[in-house]
Amino acid sequence: MATSTNASPAIEPPLVPSRRRDLAPSAALGWLAAGWRDLLVRPATSLVYGLVVFAISGVVIWSLFALGLDYILFPALAGFMVVGPFVAIGLYAKSRDIAKRRPVSLARMILVKSESGAQVWFTGAILCLLMLVWMRAAVLIYALFFGLRPFPGLENVATMLFTTPVGLAMLLVGTVVGALFAAFSFAISTFAIPMLLDEKTDAFTAMGTSISLVWNNLPVMLAWGAIVLVLFALCVATGLLGLIVVFPLLGHATWHSYEAMK
Repeated sequence: MATSTNASPAIEPPLVPSRRRDLAPSAALGWLAAGWRDLLVRPATSLVYGLVVFAISGVVIWSLFALGLDYILFPALAGFMVVGPFVAIGLYAKSRDIAKRRPVSLARMILVKSESGAQVWFTGAILCLLMLVWMRAAVLIYALFFGLRPFPGLENVATMLFTTPVGLAMLLVGTVVGALFAAFSFAISTFAIPMLLDEKTDAFTAMGTSISLVWNNLPVMLAWGAIVLVLFALCVATGLLGLIVVFPLLGHATWHSYEAMK
């Protein structure tokens, strides 16, 4: 009785796109320059987007004061950096349209069509939850150091933090905890949101890939994070008015950081 000698064909694993791991820190300035070029393509669309972000931020801050929640103003400002990569999704869409020579319009930036479907919104929800956790942690840190003492008001907060041992200790602990939250949120989102917009993948794969890319390109990502932090600090110094220009600039530049990692 004859037996078959045909061997089953080997099943090859799916191809995984290679990712860059050799970018110099100076590449971050190139992303910023590319972002500026995208901003200047039909600039009104990007500036209106930035104006909307500024207006929403102003409403949120006004609501905090109106509701007597001014004690979470600084954690809220830090929390904005957590959700910022998701809020900028329309700017990524514009940069993608420019690269693919598609029409650029504000409508396309607002009504974003993601290749991953609802996965990008799921990631956005995770970032919002992370922001809320950070704000709650900030309140708990204050309570641990000052107990039930009422918040002294923004006009006295600098004196409380910088001229008392308890204030200095709280500032140190809060900075360390906040830095951990910021680093984690930056790592999971900076490439994940653009990836979910551009590629068919799931949220956890995108976030895991983002963490891997950040870790394997640590010098350039530290440089990029420093640029983002400095520009956001300038926005705060201008009463957030700088968001109108800086937020679109960083959004477009973030898209180019993702493109550089392909």
